[in-house]
Amino acid sequence: MSSPAAHAQPLKTVAHKFGGTSVADATRYRHVADLLLAREEDQQITVVSAMKGVTDALIDLAGRAAGNLEDWRERWHELRARHRGAAVALLGEHSGPTVEWLDAQFDMLAEVLQALSVIGELPREVLERVQGLGEVYSARLLGDHLRSRGEDCAVLDAREVLVVDRNDLGVDVDWELSAQRLRQWRAANPARRVVVTGFVARDRGNRITTLGRNGSDYSGAIFAALFDAVELHIWTDVDGVLSADPRVVPEAVQLESLSYDEACELAYFGAKVVHPQTMSPAIERGLPIIIRNTFQPDHPGTRITARRDTSGPVKGLTLSPDLAVLNLEGTGLIGVPGTAERVFAALRDARVSVVMISQGSSEHSICCVVKSADAVRGRAALLTAFAHELSIAQIQRVQLTDGVSVLAAVGDGMAGMPGVAARLFESLGRARVNILAIAQGSSERNISVAIASSDATKALRAAHAGFWLSPQTFAVGVIGPGNVGRALLEQLRAAQPQLLAKANVDLRLRAIASSRRMLLAERSIEGDWKVPFEQASQALDLDRFTEHLLASHLPHTVIVDCSASPAVADRYAQWLAAGIHVVTPNKQAGAGPLARYQAITEAAAASGARFRYEATVGAGLPVINTLRDLVDTGDVVTSIEGIFSGTLAWLFNKFDGSVPFSELVAQARAMGYTEPDPREDLSGTDVARKLVILAREIGRTLSLEEVQVESLVPEGLRQASVEDFMARLGQVDAVFAKRLSDARASGNVLRYVGRLHEGGASVGLVELPADHAFARLRLTDNIVQFNTRRYCANPLIVQGPGAGPEVTAAGVFADLLRVAAGQGARL
Repeated sequence: MSSPAAHAQPLKTVAHKFGGTSVADATRYRHVADLLLAREEDQQITVVSAMKGVTDALIDLAGRAAGNLEDWRERWHELRARHRGAAVALLGEHSGPTVEWLDAQFDMLAEVLQALSVIGELPREVLERVQGLGEVYSARLLGDHLRSRGEDCAVLDAREVLVVDRNDLGVDVDWELSAQRLRQWRAANPARRVVVTGFVARDRGNRITTLGRNGSDYSGAIFAALFDAVELHIWTDVDGVLSADPRVVPEAVQLESLSYDEACELAYFGAKVVHPQTMSPAIERGLPIIIRNTFQPDHPGTRITARRDTSGPVKGLTLSPDLAVLNLEGTGLIGVPGTAERVFAALRDARVSVVMISQGSSEHSICCVVKSADAVRGRAALLTAFAHELSIAQIQRVQLTDGVSVLAAVGDGMAGMPGVAARLFESLGRARVNILAIAQGSSERNISVAIASSDATKALRAAHAGFWLSPQTFAVGVIGPGNVGRALLEQLRAAQPQLLAKANVDLRLRAIASSRRMLLAERSIEGDWKVPFEQASQALDLDRFTEHLLASHLPHTVIVDCSASPAVADRYAQWLAAGIHVVTPNKQAGAGPLARYQAITEAAAASGARFRYEATVGAGLPVINTLRDLVDTGDVVTSIEGIFSGTLAWLFNKFDGSVPFSELVAQARAMGYTEPDPREDLSGTDVARKLVILAREIGRTLSLEEVQVESLVPEGLRQASVEDFMARLGQVDAVFAKRLSDARASGNVLRYVGRLHEGGASVGLVELPADHAFARLRLTDNIVQFNTRRYCANPLIVQGPGAGPEVTAAGVFADLLRVAAGQGARL
């Protein structure tokens, strides 16, 4: 019969690595100990970094001592005091032995620093010895604290066990010798918990060395492998790996899982993952790495394994800044074997690392992305290597473009999925980001694009939203918080939560301006905007207003002009040319000078920015969209007729002779149906403007001066004050009464109608049969009748409410959402 030991399960060993922020002070050490003690693991290996900032302080100390700066002693005292203080706070009455040990360690450090001050230089071997001491101190503090709590714990100084070599590719571990030394150490130290110093090691010559700036994480992976752990938990100050840098994309999402390959791709381009070198021991052994948050230990974090999750398709996006593009271009490159080899050999000899490579199939040019700091040296190396070809014009140029960043989209799910590159380029195109170079490996796991650093933030946000990892975000500025503008702002505020939750659209209100003042918000204007706006002290400056909206680096910018100002309309072409979308109910642009209108439409066509103005005709009615659909589908519009003024519609729907016309005008003004000066409605100019807008929409070059307008304002009252006009309006009551009587005698009604036909355009008061479509309107309704080649026997009619700030604002809001949909929002 076999013994029970023969069937015993192997011990479950779990490795943990804690970074400097996790062990910043005594409170954090205590928190780490609590976290470790709460876990049920047969064997627990804990690799620790130095206390936050200590490694940099040690390097600074060594430099100051070597430079013979007197204040190195003061800095040494401060560093020792910090560690002594941590020991006392952590261990209390049991701190004596630890403080004595620390004092001895710092005395030895002082002797080394004193020697440096004498020789006046800092040998690399001494720097290696000094900069790794923080981990030695840190491991002792945590180990002694665990022992003080009654735990069976040993502290392993990695310099006793870990042996490494340095080469061009970094640090190479001598696994066999290190494992042999660990077995010897373990025989003398069989404790269930082991605290290990990160970062430090010895080389084959038995000299103290370090594993580089990512060495503590690498130590975690090395000792996880040496102790044959089943998992490595890397504890840091974030919940895991994010889909993008949260400092650039605050909406970045946490990733539940990554493959080793995805993690390596993201890490190479600077994402806050783990260094690729750290993952190499894990990849070889299939060891899962879990990125966890020390400050939220219940959060599951991000799990990095060999398993590939092909959903997505993009898991994350990263930016690598401070780069430059070297471009070698010439006809002599075409079909010549070995050209690429010569390029890379020249850069290698100049010690220039290549971040990204791109070459077209024509072989006319080869471009390399390199670090900015290496760019000039790299260009000089290429000029030297190809001096002969340059002299005989086989190569035309070696070009250097500085100020470059590389945006990389990474995900296993990209492989074999059509349209991923298209979506990336479409997102960047909509955000008006120019691409300098493109690279994609055959694994299809990474698409990298070189872009100008000035566009980097906007590009990352646009791509992140383009793959639906974050909302499609728009910087919105509203001009003219009057009746319509105020209603729009309230509708926008009410709709924002639903748009964000259901459509993943973030319409971020960043600026509001009136004719006198403006309110600019760093992120967005939240909640009730009225009080902050009334208290805003910044005077209106449309240049500053525009700069503020663009400075957010959000993927898209929209200005909504709810004013009636021609001066604001003058800005439209400039805004559109800059890629800013413009939405407006302001008729000044569509009906103003023809040259300005043409400049606006040309700017929109050239930049791709949207110019939306549905609410300029018919408030919230789909008049312009309907007309556009007719024209775009090849129909020919022969005439347009309609009642385009809700105010005039109401007046003549109500005018039946029982109440004088002047009294109806006063009622309409009191109910807010008219402008503050009713003459703006009664003059017919507003209706004429709408007719001009529709005419231009079908390709006619009509100007306002060409419209025949019948004004309902008597000549003698056109220059009077508003009060005088209202007081004297009764003078026209007899005229209107007579016109009503004449119409009724013929079985007709009076309506104020705009007409556009082959012969021209006119606006005025006309008689219509009582059974005419325009005679049966409800109060403030607008109605537009399109006669076309298709709709000739039975005209196409659009009818509905055509007045009121709420209705007009809804039309503006609908245009704003159409702009969002055009930029990729899923509405």
